[in-house]
Amino acid sequence: MSRVLLVEPYHGGSHAAWADGLAAHSRHEVVAVSHPGAFWRWRMRGSSLTLAEGARAAVERAGQPDLVIVSGMVDLAAWLGFSRRFLGSPPVVLYLHENQLMYPLAPGQRVDDSLPLINWLGMAAADEVWFNSAFQRNGLLEALPDLLERAPDEAHTPWLEEVASACRVVPVGVDLSDVPVRDAAACPEVPTVLWNQRWDHDKNPGAVMGALLKLAGEGLAFRVAVAGENTRVDPREMSEARVQLGDRVVQFGYLPRSEYVDLLGISDVVVSAAHHEFFGIAVVEAVAAGAVPVLPTRQSYPELVPERWHGAALYPDEGLTSRLRDVLGDLPGWRDRVAGLDVMMRRFDWRQVVEDYDDRIDVLVAGACN
Repeated sequence: MSRVLLVEPYHGGSHAAWADGLAAHSRHEVVAVSHPGAFWRWRMRGSSLTLAEGARAAVERAGQPDLVIVSGMVDLAAWLGFSRRFLGSPPVVLYLHENQLMYPLAPGQRVDDSLPLINWLGMAAADEVWFNSAFQRNGLLEALPDLLERAPDEAHTPWLEEVASACRVVPVGVDLSDVPVRDAAACPEVPTVLWNQRWDHDKNPGAVMGALLKLAGEGLAFRVAVAGENTRVDPREMSEARVQLGDRVVQFGYLPRSEYVDLLGISDVVVSAAHHEFFGIAVVEAVAAGAVPVLPTRQSYPELVPERWHGAALYPDEGLTSRLRDVLGDLPGWRDRVAGLDVMMRRFDWRQVVEDYDDRIDVLVAGACN
């Protein structure tokens, strides 16, 4: 058994679920250092110093690590500089849940290369870079040359090939132990549509609410459950849709885990229109619970859903409303089309994917000892 120092700058949402899941399921000793899931820009720019202090205390308490895994919302190169006196020379893995070069800009936001450069320098400093999906890895490696070539001089382009060779795809583990298995024979008269993502612009909530309102106006019978975290002061498209959907809405807002799992158990359809999705924990949970997926043919979804189910689970661009209409009009038929996908989604259960993490840790630690 090896000792792994796990550094999570943003312990909230999917980042927290990943860090806690790895610590809970790994056969290795995982010593965690983290900051709360808030102020993500400050985490990227400034948490290297404070996380180094936390790591120093952890090393004094638990001993030297055999390997370090650092989640990507931090300046890893700076963190390594601050940690050099106490850390030793263990292998260092950078885990990228997301990157700032591929993230869609919010309305009114300007391009700022400083945060993508933090991602890049962290990649260059790490021994390996792990991505939660091939979609993210491939997209970032395709986008990096343009970023690096914008340098006024001394461009980093010569390092790109070496860094790319150190990139791996290591999917996120998802806690599915408490997610119910759907009774395939049960089919409600009025289906429940679930939208369980963050209420942010990159998840495109306006498109989802617009589709639901149009279908409600057509008189289709369905209920609406809205979950996911909201940090916006005025999520206007959400609050207006809630009023217009009226008593169709059976849930509106973030839920504790136990209540969320209960909601998964009664949700018949899960919908997304995301402009940004590097993995998709919420979709994995809902589909594993038996919800029929209505997902766009973009981002990580064609990778998340095996190819044999693409036609039934993924809709083409601008096809959200028509696909959702079709599914709500014939739920039993669409359940038949996605039969077996719920079981396939459980390949992301922590109890399965942790073996991949642990084996990779073993290889890196063994290589450092030779």
